[in-house]
Amino acid sequence: MKKPELLMPAGSLDILKTVVNYGADAVYLGGEVLSLRAKAKNFTMPEIKEGIRYAHEHGVKVYVAANIFAHNWDLKAAMKFFLLLSNYHPDALIISDPGLFTLAQSLVPDIPVHISTQANNTNYGTYLFWHKQGVKRVVAARELSIEELKEIRANIPEDMEIEAFVHGAMCISYSGRCLISNFLTGRDANQGACTHPCRWKYHLMEETRPGEYMPVFEDEHGTYLYNSKDLCMIDHIPELVDAGVGSLKVEGRMKTALYAATVARAYRAAIDDYMENPETYYKKLPWYREEVGKCTTRDFCTGFYFERPGAESQIYDNNTYRKEWVYLGTIEEENGRPFLLQKNKFSVGEEIEVMRPDGSNLPAVVKGLTTESGEAVEHAPHPGQKLFVDLGISLMPYDILRKKAAQGE
Repeated sequence: MKKPELLMPAGSLDILKTVVNYGADAVYLGGEVLSLRAKAKNFTMPEIKEGIRYAHEHGVKVYVAANIFAHNWDLKAAMKFFLLLSNYHPDALIISDPGLFTLAQSLVPDIPVHISTQANNTNYGTYLFWHKQGVKRVVAARELSIEELKEIRANIPEDMEIEAFVHGAMCISYSGRCLISNFLTGRDANQGACTHPCRWKYHLMEETRPGEYMPVFEDEHGTYLYNSKDLCMIDHIPELVDAGVGSLKVEGRMKTALYAATVARAYRAAIDDYMENPETYYKKLPWYREEVGKCTTRDFCTGFYFERPGAESQIYDNNTYRKEWVYLGTIEEENGRPFLLQKNKFSVGEEIEVMRPDGSNLPAVVKGLTTESGEAVEHAPHPGQKLFVDLGISLMPYDILRKKAAQGE
C-alpha cells in the first residue's frame, strides 16, 4: 500500500510555515486572484515566492489554487498570474475551469495541473478524460462513497492520483457549486466570494405582516435548513488507503494556526501509525479524536463516504462552532529569546498547554509575562501584543500555546 500524502490548507504565510512544521506533505494556497477563498487573507506574489521556498527547503510541496469559474475579465489576470508563478516553481496548479486549464497548458506547460473538486469529478470516465489531457491528479467530488473511489481507482492508470477531502467544513451544494450566495447577496461563491448562507437561520415572513417571523421547520429541532456538520475521517484512514486515495486533503484556508497545526499533527500521526503498524493506529484512535476536537469545529460526520447523509449530518439548532480550546499564540524567536504575538487573553497563574510538532502536549503554568519594553504584566488583554512568556520550561519556535476555553469564551 502506498502511503498517502497529507495535504493541508494555508490561508497565510505564517500558517503555511506552521503546517510544514506540523507534518504536512503538501500545502495548498490561493493568491490574490483566481482563488475560491476571496475572504481568506491569501498570498501576495512575494509571499507565494517565500512560501514555496520555505516549503521546498523542508521537502514539502506547494499547490496553488486557481479554481474559480472564470469570466472573460479574469483571463488577462490569469495570464499574468500563471507567468509570474512559473518563476517560483510551484508543484501544481489547482484548476476547475477548462478555459483556465487550456491557458495554463499553453503558458506554463511545465507546471502540473490538478483538477479541482469543483469540476464535478464523479466517475472514472471523467478521470480518464483528464488523463488524456495530461493530468495526473483529479480531486474527487465530495459526493463519492468509498466504494465509488475504489471503482475509480480500479479503472484509471496507475500513474493517476485520486485526491479526496477528509476533514473540514462541508458545502451543502453539489461539489461546492452553490448559487445561493449570488442569488441572495450578489456575491458569487464560484468567484470566491461566498457569504455562507447555508449557515444562516431562516424564518418565513408573510408579505402583509412585515416583521412577524414564523419559523421554518425542517423537523422539530429547528430552522438551519442547510447547515452541515463538518467532515472528519480520522477514524477511517484504513478505508481511505484501501480505496487507493493518494492524497488526503484537509479543508480550511480561513482557519487559525491552532486549527491547522492541530489537524495536521493528528492526521500526520494517524497516517504514519497506520502505515507502520495498524495495531498502533487502532490503539491511538481515542488520542486522534481528542486532538482534532481541540480546535474550533462543528460536530463531525463522515459525509458521503459510507452512506447518503441524512438528518444525522445536519445541525438544526445553531450555526456556531464548538470551541473547547483557545489559541494563545505561536512561539517565535528573537536573538535566542522566545516570544509570541498574543492572539487571545491569558494571565499569570493560568494553566495552559504547550503543543509541539513532535506530538507532545506539555502542561504548564504561566509564571510571568513581559512586554517588549521590559514591563512585567499580570494579563495579556491586547491581541497582537508581543510578549515574552515564562512557563518554567524551554520553549522552541513553532510551539503553540493553548488553554481550555472557559464557558462562554
